[in-house]
Amino acid sequence: MKAIGLLLLFATTGLAQTLTLAEAEQTALRNNPRIGSATLTAQAAEQQINQANSAARPTLNGYVTGAGAEIGRSIAAGALTTSSISNRAASGLAISQMVTDFGRTTNLTQTARLRAAAQGKNTVTTRAQVLLEVRQAYFQALGAESVLKVAQAAVSSRQLTLRQIRALNQAQINSTLDVSFAEVALSEVELALYQAENDSREARARLSAAMGYPDERTFTLADEGVATPLDVDPAGFIGTALQERPDLQALRLNRDASQRFAEAERRLRYPSITALASGGVIPVRDHTLHDTYAAAGINVTLPFLNGGLFSSRYAEAQLRSQAVDKDVQDLTVQISRDVRIAWLEANNSFRRLGLTDRLQAQASEALRLAQARYDAGLGSIIELTQAQLTQTQAQIEASRAKYDFLSRRAVLDYTTGAIR
Repeated sequence: MKAIGLLLLFATTGLAQTLTLAEAEQTALRNNPRIGSATLTAQAAEQQINQANSAARPTLNGYVTGAGAEIGRSIAAGALTTSSISNRAASGLAISQMVTDFGRTTNLTQTARLRAAAQGKNTVTTRAQVLLEVRQAYFQALGAESVLKVAQAAVSSRQLTLRQIRALNQAQINSTLDVSFAEVALSEVELALYQAENDSREARARLSAAMGYPDERTFTLADEGVATPLDVDPAGFIGTALQERPDLQALRLNRDASQRFAEAERRLRYPSITALASGGVIPVRDHTLHDTYAAAGINVTLPFLNGGLFSSRYAEAQLRSQAVDKDVQDLTVQISRDVRIAWLEANNSFRRLGLTDRLQAQASEALRLAQARYDAGLGSIIELTQAQLTQTQAQIEASRAKYDFLSRRAVLDYTTGAIR
């Protein structure tokens, strides 16, 4: 009954939308929330550039002040800049513009710009990860469907064999033991069919999730990919990866940002020069005051002693910059290792393609001979069922081999930075 239900399911998929690998990837780029999150995070990082550069731009503030005071009094202690106080109501504007802080703001702006660029590379990494998941899920789904077809064909073949052996048993040409072995062989491939059904559903669920769908979608998958041999040496792949991997590019940008930030912290000990101007009106005032006011000046800040705060901040920034540089070296080693392993696995999968085809042909020939021997009364049912099992296993291996190679080739493309 399960086999019949599965056949009905695949009959209805003929009405489903045909999905190519390119269409699956484009759907994932639109729907997958991780890409949206990474994009928004990158946009947020770009805002930090303006935040850092704002210190180099003029600031303008408006003020409205009202005060009541005892006539003829003054303040002798406190933080106010003038000692005399009077009844007044005034409004005005104050503008300030940093003339120079000897490169600190410039370095902070460059730090923010490099970090925003690094976050942009992280977005590319996220896209590559999503596309890799789509490719692997797509090829796994194709492989699962191919195995499912093999299992369905094996069930049909075993059912036919069982009917023939039962007919021979009824004619007293063979023994009941032959019927029992044929029934066991049928049960074995039925178990394989149930597993293939489950694997196919799981592969489709993974593909739907990789495309950003919360529920399982049904598609007719177009066969994709051509198995082409790899270069005989992985050195070229490693060189490409060290140039193209977006996560390594992001870490290098973060290293440069750390160096810029360390330079900005070093310049904390330098003076800063700011131009100031203010003006306004005093409609309610003491008779000794004019009805308007205006002033301008230059403020120079000279840091002398602050308990070692600036030197400690600079030392911290330097150490963090050196740590990030070590991280770049570590990731470089990891990428070289990952590329070599991915190349070895993909190359091994490609080598298995020819072997599985040859094994399938050999197993089919062995089954033909075993069937002929059994029909002629020269072979046993054990020999026949073993040949059938061997053929089914060979067909399954051959069905998986191509898509296993394409999946591992996708991993190699990801490790070299070719997937973006």
